[in-house]
Amino acid sequence: MTANKLIHETSPYLLQHANNPVEWYGWNDEALKKAKDENKPIFLSIGYSACHWCHVMAHESFENDEVAKFMNENFVNIKVDREERPDIDDIYQKVCQIATGQGGWPLSIFLTPDQKPFYAGTYFPVLDSYGRQGFGSICRQLSQAWKEKPKDVEKSADSFLDALQKIETITVPTKLERSIIDEAAMNLFQLGDPTFGGFGAAPKFPNAANVSFLFRYAKLAGLSKFNEFALKTLNKMAKGGIFDQIGGGFHRYSTDTKWLVPHFEKMLYDNALIPVNYAEAYQITKDPFYLDVLQKTLDFVLREMTSPEGGFYSAYDADSEGVEGKFYVWTKNEIKEILGSVADLFCLFYDVTDGGNWEGNSILCNNLNISTVAFNFGIPEEKVREILKTCSEKLLKVRSMRISPGLDDKILVSWNSLMITAFAKGYRVTTDSKYLDAAKNCISFIEKNLFVDDKLLRTYKNGTAKIDGYLEDYSYFANALLDVFEIEPEAKYLELVLKLGHHLVEHFWDSKNNSFFMTSDNHEKLIIRPKSNYDLSLPSGNSVSASVMLRLYHMSHEQNFLEISTKIMESQAQMAAENPFGFGYLLNTISIYLEKPLEITVINTENSELCKSLLTNYLPNSFMVMIQNSTQLENLSRYPFFAGKNFKDKTSVFVCKDFSCSLPLTTINEINSHL
Repeated sequence: MTANKLIHETSPYLLQHANNPVEWYGWNDEALKKAKDENKPIFLSIGYSACHWCHVMAHESFENDEVAKFMNENFVNIKVDREERPDIDDIYQKVCQIATGQGGWPLSIFLTPDQKPFYAGTYFPVLDSYGRQGFGSICRQLSQAWKEKPKDVEKSADSFLDALQKIETITVPTKLERSIIDEAAMNLFQLGDPTFGGFGAAPKFPNAANVSFLFRYAKLAGLSKFNEFALKTLNKMAKGGIFDQIGGGFHRYSTDTKWLVPHFEKMLYDNALIPVNYAEAYQITKDPFYLDVLQKTLDFVLREMTSPEGGFYSAYDADSEGVEGKFYVWTKNEIKEILGSVADLFCLFYDVTDGGNWEGNSILCNNLNISTVAFNFGIPEEKVREILKTCSEKLLKVRSMRISPGLDDKILVSWNSLMITAFAKGYRVTTDSKYLDAAKNCISFIEKNLFVDDKLLRTYKNGTAKIDGYLEDYSYFANALLDVFEIEPEAKYLELVLKLGHHLVEHFWDSKNNSFFMTSDNHEKLIIRPKSNYDLSLPSGNSVSASVMLRLYHMSHEQNFLEISTKIMESQAQMAAENPFGFGYLLNTISIYLEKPLEITVINTENSELCKSLLTNYLPNSFMVMIQNSTQLENLSRYPFFAGKNFKDKTSVFVCKDFSCSLPLTTINEINSHL
């Protein structure tokens, strides 16, 4: 079979389609010019490598010779990896929302030769079934409409474009007041599932930023019910099938309300965002259970998603050998064969039964306490822990011999930056240097391979970096650099963040609508210049930028950073109060702004007990920098955050708030009374 044009791409998703009979193009000048020259509509298919229904549609339609022949004769067919091109995906997802009330992947959009959408949907079966049109019928009808009634098609496309442009304008600014946070917290709490935690009905997503916001609000308002709900959510997730009980790491989402049956793909960003919640839960409760989940997740990323160069891979597929979840599930007989005499104990703890809990197999989950199992088997709790640990290691070893789900090994700056933040937070609560090393190695990797001519590139694979960075690449990376800088305050990190911050303001800022565009002013021109405002599976570029700008203002006292941060928050505050589910990250930043952050500087980190006490304290409204030696302080002395502070022979801590600072504090009691 002759390969199509996708054979020259680096994206694993696009390469999956390089041998389809469809004459696919990547999104490029050649394809767009061909559509115009031949006056053919474009069929745009957007997906990603770990997407189950993308594989199904590919198998049914794009590997079908008859369907492919019709597509090739009547359309210019373009494939896009949504992870490489979030701008294209964002625009046409919004079109799908307008057209059908929902979005998702695979995204199937039909465009005029000048890229304007006229028909949108997601997965289509190849043939008409259950009153639903098949993909073949849709292609025939739309091709005919384009040939016979092009003016009608253009009219439909123009109405989509008008609707799109209206979506991109921001609402009237709202004054930032405590009432916004109160309203948002109550509205979010009402969306919560009181039985199993999480928000809404199935399918259930982790929503890490919303959990963080509830923790933060509980502390601010002194209301324990918000804490209790957030902890319940994390407990249920960690004990459910959405968490890989023996291998660590979280699957994408749960298909049921109990967190039992996951959609089995593992995305890097989930395994970066969720551990931060468990770090916070540990800081709040000091319960080692949360530390264990955090470490298992970070260790999974180190073991299975880290490239030899120091970057982190994007995703593991849900399927292996063409079956979703096959890699992760067990039968009781298998487990008995592997574990022998201790199998019954393991099976009781992890809900493994003869009939299984999912399609005749068992997804490992854990609804029993160690004490119950210990009582049942008449052995000490410590012995139970030991047996479970040994059993898990044995099963993991056996599982690693199975055929693994497909790995998407491209490296994205934005997702890698989220992972840097997770490792920095992991180091804070564990003081395990391997986590800090992983964060720093990734920063070096990005600087070396994806920061070219003072600009970030988006994606890297097989030695090739390409595509100009988006708002999320810049803002997440700047945020990650600040997280590492707080732990290891080398001036080079702060200098790079300031450079990125100024670049964002110069090339991404929309002064008319007081928010950042998703793309820079010299990015490829699309039908609109999109905005990213909602914190959903990923925090929006605007929310993270607001946080970065606020942090930079406190470090540098550059007024422009504060103004921009405030304008972003004001432009979306009302929407965040009314619809908090989509603004968790922004609400966290608004909380810090309203509380006025604590600026904590630790001078000389030799008193490890005092430093550990600070690092494991839950201080969500603080910026805390740990100065290790006099050279670091000297190199930072020109920045207002560090002005007038001298290096001391013993560990001392300055706590500042609202331009007023404490004297140097040297004992844990003194520090706690100031906090």
